[in-house]
Amino acid sequence: MNPVAKAGSSKGLLWTVLALAVLAGVWAWRHFGLGELLTLEQLKASRDALAQLVAERPLGTAAVFFSIYVAAAALSIPGALILTLAAGTMFGLGWGLLIVSFASSLGALLAFLVARYLLRDSIQARLGNRLAPINEGVAKDGVFYLLTLRLVPAFPFWLVNPLMGLTPMGWARFYVVSQLGMLAGTAVFVNAGTQLATVRSAGDILSPGLWVSFVLLGLFPLLAKAGVGWLQRRKLYARWQKPASFDRNLVVIGAGAGGLVSAYIAAAVKAKVTLIEGHKLGGDCLNYGCVPSKALIRSAKLAQQLKKAARFGLADASGRVDFAAVMQRVHGVIRDIEPHDSVERYTGLGVEVLLGHARITSPWTVEVTLQGGQKQVLSTRSIVIATGASPFVPPIPGLQEVGCLTSDTVWGLTELPRRLVVLGGGPIGSELAQSFARLGSQVTQVEMAPRVMVREDPEVSELVAASLRDDGVQLLTSHQAVRVEQVNGEKRLIAKHGEREVVIPFDELLCAVGRSPRVTGFGLEELGIPLTPKKTIATDAYLQTRYPNIYAVGDVAGPYQFTHTAAHQAWYAAVNALFGRFKRFKADYSVIPWATFTDPEVARVGLSETEAQEQGVPFELTRYGIDDLDRAIADGTAHGFVKVLTVPGKDRILGVTIVGEHAGDLLAEYVLAMKHGLGLNKILGTIHTYPTLAEANKYAAGEWKRAHAPQKLLQWVAKLHAWERT
Repeated sequence: MNPVAKAGSSKGLLWTVLALAVLAGVWAWRHFGLGELLTLEQLKASRDALAQLVAERPLGTAAVFFSIYVAAAALSIPGALILTLAAGTMFGLGWGLLIVSFASSLGALLAFLVARYLLRDSIQARLGNRLAPINEGVAKDGVFYLLTLRLVPAFPFWLVNPLMGLTPMGWARFYVVSQLGMLAGTAVFVNAGTQLATVRSAGDILSPGLWVSFVLLGLFPLLAKAGVGWLQRRKLYARWQKPASFDRNLVVIGAGAGGLVSAYIAAAVKAKVTLIEGHKLGGDCLNYGCVPSKALIRSAKLAQQLKKAARFGLADASGRVDFAAVMQRVHGVIRDIEPHDSVERYTGLGVEVLLGHARITSPWTVEVTLQGGQKQVLSTRSIVIATGASPFVPPIPGLQEVGCLTSDTVWGLTELPRRLVVLGGGPIGSELAQSFARLGSQVTQVEMAPRVMVREDPEVSELVAASLRDDGVQLLTSHQAVRVEQVNGEKRLIAKHGEREVVIPFDELLCAVGRSPRVTGFGLEELGIPLTPKKTIATDAYLQTRYPNIYAVGDVAGPYQFTHTAAHQAWYAAVNALFGRFKRFKADYSVIPWATFTDPEVARVGLSETEAQEQGVPFELTRYGIDDLDRAIADGTAHGFVKVLTVPGKDRILGVTIVGEHAGDLLAEYVLAMKHGLGLNKILGTIHTYPTLAEANKYAAGEWKRAHAPQKLLQWVAKLHAWERT
């Protein structure tokens, strides 16, 4: 039997045993009138008989009582209070406390395990994104939370047990914390049982004073945790001299998307904020990334359309590429957008902008070396690090000597490379390889992995690869660059394919194999701020670094290297930095979209089909081919698809992948739906303008609806219509 079938069989057996146990419990409850027995009056009336039973058969009575208590706790049968009082009445404080303490903890563990093995997988699969923050909190501080719940008798233990079983908490830790946490409350009730004659109601056991004591006792773990955190922070900051007052509320280092948004928010709420940038405002996105690459892509796309103008009935269309003019346009686009991110704009918003090199000299001070050489020391309550990332150049032998272009330096070209090698098959490499090929370069794209765009589904990679080849790109996947050399004035890349070496001559080599976070040169080492294994700055859920008043956002922090996620994080960092003493917010990564602007475009949000399969997330797949869409046919862009993953049997969206013209724009509707919990039925019920590409989203929802049509009901409706025709 395979493991999946075996697991399913085990769960089926557990469900059967649980159902039988519940049925037996219900039968016993009704047949023996346990509801009437488990009352305070009945316990008082039976006190002498119970005491005599214990005197005659102490061990047997204790064993039976222990078993009954375990079953009651495991099945959440009402009457735990009466059973606890009975333990004190029958066995006294010492033995009663011992029996109930272990019986209640064992019963709680059984309820925990039932929830763990019967319910957790399905609930986590259905609500994984929503439960992620809870899972993280339990993994980190679950012991404190559980101990608090156990120390206050007001919390229903029968509910706590299965709920904790749905979390990542280990069963051994759950048992130990339950054993210790319930001890105080158990002792109070068992002791009350020894004084049963004076107990007339539960109010006699838990007086207001005792309730307050329990509440304070329950708060103790959280207060202790807060105290430990305070001591740790005090120790952390001990070697630094904290200023008596601060010149600023916030200093932001780096004026890319993350830094600009952080400064903007601070100024909007009237905080005094300083923004420091060592090079150009707008960061990589404006100057080297998103903006220039999209401007180049637009020119390349037009060049490709002109080559195929005859398909649209345009004869003798010509479009000789003037590469110098193309690059002039790219820089013109940058200049047109620059005012959005300029010193003048942000100064007008109330931000102090300093151009120079920043260095953090203490948790509250930043030294700035201005472009003129002067130095200025700023004191601030909080700091946001938004220094971005730079292109990674791999240590390939000979590469440094021969030289290469990167996504930062390629914009300095004024002549079109005749032969261009692009290292890397990710989004940046694929976008630039296709663009240069369309502009007239002989492009060879080298990728070490078996396919380009490895983060996407294989069918997506195949469509992009086919388009690259159609545009003239020589695509070499499963090729590893091993060295670069120059022979008789000719530059050559040597790549290894299996055991064979391939020689690739080139005039320019563009390295696009990833980006490295900028984490050196501005004081992280001196402060001892740690990095993650991916060399990003380590932050918590609130984007705080090792020092709670120092935050990091964007590429330097990860986990995504997108302009829109940097801006998204910046809101959380700025708000937490300025108002965290009153309310803090965890960064939300539950719905993160991204797009690759090849032709066809690739856009995605949530899970891909491959990721869902790898993570074992159950899903249904709905697919709509854009080749069927009227507007796409009219535009000559009838290729690609919309692929939607949903919860089995429901219209709740788990993930969407769109491949086609303007896929990045089409994705926005699904991002909105996922963010606000809207399903495919809502999209289907929304009017979409005809004829537009956006109708693809409606038709995808229609495909899902068609697959879930109530067939039996439709058969009866067909019979009704047939009868009405007679």
